[in-house]
Amino acid sequence: MLRHKLANYSLILASGSPRRQQFFKDLDLDFEIRLKEVEEIYPPELKAEAITNYLAELKANAFEGELNDNEILITSDTIVWHNNTALGKPKDEQDAFAILKSLSNATHEVITSVCFKTKEKTDTFFEVTKVTFNTLSDEAIQYYLDHYKPYDKAGAYGIQEWIGFVGVAKIEGSYTNVMGMPTDKVFDYLNNLDN
Repeated sequence: MLRHKLANYSLILASGSPRRQQFFKDLDLDFEIRLKEVEEIYPPELKAEAITNYLAELKANAFEGELNDNEILITSDTIVWHNNTALGKPKDEQDAFAILKSLSNATHEVITSVCFKTKEKTDTFFEVTKVTFNTLSDEAIQYYLDHYKPYDKAGAYGIQEWIGFVGVAKIEGSYTNVMGMPTDKVFDYLNNLDN
Protein backbone atom coordinates (compact mmCIF):
# COMPACT_ATOMS: atom_id res chain seq x y z
CA MET A 1 0.00 0.00 0.00
CA LEU A 2 2.53 2.60 1.16
CA ARG A 3 5.26 1.13 -1.05
CA HIS A 4 3.23 2.04 -4.15
CA LYS A 5 2.61 5.58 -2.87
CA LEU A 6 6.31 6.10 -2.22
CA ALA A 7 7.44 4.74 -5.59
CA ASN A 8 8.99 8.10 -6.54
CA TYR A 9 10.95 8.39 -3.28
CA SER A 10 13.99 6.64 -1.85
CA LEU A 11 13.76 6.03 1.88
CA ILE A 12 16.98 6.05 3.89
CA LEU A 13 16.91 4.76 7.45
CA ALA A 14 19.90 6.10 9.37
CA SER A 15 19.68 3.65 12.25
CA GLY A 16 21.73 0.66 13.30
CA SER A 17 18.90 -0.53 15.56
CA PRO A 18 17.70 -3.99 14.50
CA ARG A 19 14.27 -3.20 15.94
CA ARG A 20 13.83 -0.04 13.85
CA GLN A 21 15.05 -1.85 10.74
CA GLN A 22 12.53 -4.64 11.40
CA PHE A 23 9.72 -2.09 11.80
CA PHE A 24 10.46 -0.72 8.34
CA LYS A 25 10.40 -4.24 6.91
CA ASP A 26 7.14 -4.95 8.72
CA LEU A 27 5.62 -1.74 7.29
CA ASP A 28 6.43 -3.23 3.83
CA LEU A 29 8.70 -0.33 2.92
CA ASP A 30 11.58 -0.34 0.48
CA PHE A 31 14.49 1.34 2.20
CA GLU A 32 18.24 1.41 2.46
CA ILE A 33 20.34 1.79 5.57
CA ARG A 34 22.99 4.50 5.77
CA LEU A 35 24.92 4.94 8.97
CA LYS A 36 27.14 7.72 10.27
CA GLU A 37 28.94 7.95 13.56
CA VAL A 38 27.40 10.82 15.52
CA GLU A 39 28.45 11.80 19.01
CA GLU A 40 25.14 11.93 20.84
CA ILE A 41 25.73 14.85 23.17
CA TYR A 42 22.99 17.35 23.94
CA PRO A 43 22.93 20.63 25.89
CA PRO A 44 22.41 19.86 29.61
CA GLU A 45 19.48 22.28 29.97
CA LEU A 46 17.30 20.22 27.60
CA LYS A 47 14.49 18.16 29.11
CA ALA A 48 12.29 15.26 27.94
CA GLU A 49 11.27 15.52 24.25
CA ALA A 50 13.63 18.48 23.71
CA ILE A 51 16.46 15.95 24.15
CA THR A 52 15.15 13.40 21.66
CA ASN A 53 14.17 16.10 19.14
CA TYR A 54 17.67 17.54 19.37
CA LEU A 55 19.40 14.16 18.97
CA ALA A 56 17.17 12.96 16.10
CA GLU A 57 17.91 16.22 14.24
CA LEU A 58 21.62 15.99 15.11
CA LYS A 59 21.73 12.56 13.47
CA ALA A 60 19.88 13.88 10.40
CA ASN A 61 22.10 16.96 10.07
CA ALA A 62 25.13 14.70 9.69
CA PHE A 63 23.80 14.05 6.15
CA GLU A 64 23.45 17.77 5.27
CA GLY A 65 24.29 18.38 1.60
CA GLU A 66 24.35 14.67 0.76
CA LEU A 67 20.68 14.01 -0.07
CA ASN A 68 19.35 13.78 -3.61
CA ASP A 69 16.03 15.31 -4.70
CA ASN A 70 13.86 12.26 -4.11
CA GLU A 71 15.52 10.95 -0.95
CA ILE A 72 13.89 10.99 2.50
CA LEU A 73 16.25 10.43 5.41
CA ILE A 74 14.72 9.11 8.64
CA THR A 75 16.50 9.30 12.00
CA SER A 76 15.20 8.79 15.50
CA ASP A 77 16.16 8.80 19.14
CA THR A 78 14.58 7.23 22.21
CA ILE A 79 15.05 7.95 25.90
CA VAL A 80 13.44 6.78 29.09
CA TRP A 81 12.41 9.85 31.11
CA HIS A 82 12.17 9.13 34.83
CA ASN A 83 12.40 11.36 37.91
CA ASN A 84 13.22 14.32 35.68
CA THR A 85 16.24 12.47 34.28
CA ALA A 86 17.00 11.01 30.84
CA LEU A 87 17.98 7.36 31.03
CA GLY A 88 19.88 6.29 27.94
CA LYS A 89 21.67 3.01 27.30
CA PRO A 90 23.36 1.59 30.41
CA LYS A 91 27.14 1.86 30.70
CA ASP A 92 27.54 -1.62 32.16
CA GLU A 93 25.74 -4.33 34.14
CA GLN A 94 25.88 -2.39 37.39
CA ASP A 95 24.36 0.67 35.72
CA ALA A 96 21.66 -1.48 34.08
CA PHE A 97 20.78 -3.03 37.45
CA ALA A 98 20.50 0.42 39.08
CA ILE A 99 18.31 1.71 36.23
CA LEU A 100 15.89 -1.23 36.44
CA LYS A 101 15.80 -0.94 40.22
CA SER A 102 14.77 2.73 39.85
CA LEU A 103 11.99 1.79 37.36
CA SER A 104 10.62 -0.89 39.71
CA ASN A 105 7.16 -0.13 41.13
CA ALA A 106 7.06 3.21 39.30
CA THR A 107 5.80 4.88 36.12
CA HIS A 108 8.21 6.32 33.57
CA GLU A 109 7.88 7.83 30.12
CA VAL A 110 9.42 6.52 26.94
CA ILE A 111 9.97 9.35 24.49
CA THR A 112 10.89 8.83 20.85
CA SER A 113 11.51 11.57 18.31
CA VAL A 114 11.53 10.85 14.59
CA CYS A 115 13.12 13.24 12.10
CA PHE A 116 12.34 13.23 8.35
CA LYS A 117 14.88 15.16 6.29
CA THR A 118 14.80 15.94 2.57
CA LYS A 119 16.85 18.33 0.48
CA GLU A 120 14.25 21.04 1.12
CA LYS A 121 13.02 20.58 4.69
CA THR A 122 13.24 18.85 8.04
CA ASP A 123 10.19 17.66 9.99
CA THR A 124 10.42 16.24 13.51
CA PHE A 125 7.73 14.82 15.76
CA PHE A 126 7.78 12.97 19.07
CA GLU A 127 5.66 10.41 20.89
CA VAL A 128 5.37 9.81 24.64
CA THR A 129 4.27 6.48 26.17
CA LYS A 130 3.80 5.91 29.89
CA VAL A 131 4.99 2.55 31.22
CA THR A 132 4.30 1.32 34.75
CA PHE A 133 6.39 -1.50 36.19
CA ASN A 134 5.40 -3.88 38.95
CA THR A 135 7.87 -4.31 41.79
CA LEU A 136 10.90 -6.08 40.33
CA SER A 137 12.84 -8.33 42.69
CA ASP A 138 16.62 -8.23 42.61
CA GLU A 139 16.52 -11.85 41.40
CA ALA A 140 14.22 -10.95 38.48
CA ILE A 141 16.43 -8.02 37.47
CA GLN A 142 19.57 -10.17 37.62
CA TYR A 143 17.90 -12.98 35.67
CA TYR A 144 16.91 -10.52 32.95
CA LEU A 145 20.40 -9.01 32.73
CA ASP A 146 22.07 -12.43 32.64
CA HIS A 147 19.80 -13.84 29.94
CA TYR A 148 18.93 -10.82 27.75
CA LYS A 149 21.87 -8.41 28.18
CA PRO A 150 19.85 -5.26 27.35
CA TYR A 151 22.86 -2.95 27.18
CA ASP A 152 21.93 -1.51 23.79
CA LYS A 153 18.52 -0.32 24.99
CA ALA A 154 17.46 2.99 26.51
CA GLY A 155 16.34 2.38 30.09
CA ALA A 156 18.09 -1.02 30.09
CA TYR A 157 15.05 -2.99 28.93
CA GLY A 158 13.11 -4.16 25.90
CA ILE A 159 9.36 -4.32 26.51
CA GLN A 160 9.11 -7.13 23.93
CA GLU A 161 11.40 -9.31 26.05
CA TRP A 162 10.92 -11.37 29.22
CA ILE A 163 10.98 -8.32 31.50
CA GLY A 164 8.05 -6.84 29.59
CA PHE A 165 6.01 -10.02 30.05
CA VAL A 166 6.60 -10.30 33.79
CA GLY A 167 7.29 -6.72 34.85
CA VAL A 168 5.01 -4.32 33.00
CA ALA A 169 1.76 -3.63 34.82
CA LYS A 170 0.36 -0.96 32.52
CA ILE A 171 1.14 0.92 29.32
CA GLU A 172 -0.54 4.13 28.17
CA GLY A 173 0.14 5.04 24.55
CA SER A 174 2.00 3.48 21.64
CA TYR A 175 3.51 0.04 22.26
CA THR A 176 5.91 0.24 19.31
CA ASN A 177 7.12 3.60 20.62
CA VAL A 178 8.50 1.79 23.68
CA MET A 179 10.42 -0.45 21.27
CA GLY A 180 11.97 2.59 19.61
CA MET A 181 9.62 3.90 16.94
CA PRO A 182 5.95 5.00 16.91
CA THR A 183 5.18 3.11 13.70
CA ASP A 184 1.62 4.45 13.34
CA LYS A 185 2.91 8.05 13.28
CA VAL A 186 5.68 7.14 10.80
CA PHE A 187 3.09 5.47 8.56
CA ASP A 188 0.77 8.51 8.74
CA TYR A 189 3.57 10.92 7.93
CA LEU A 190 4.73 8.96 4.89
CA ASN A 191 1.15 8.29 3.79
CA ASN A 192 0.39 12.04 3.75
CA LEU A 193 3.60 13.18 2.04
CA ASP A 194 1.98 14.51 -1.11
CA ASN A 195 -1.27 15.74 0.45
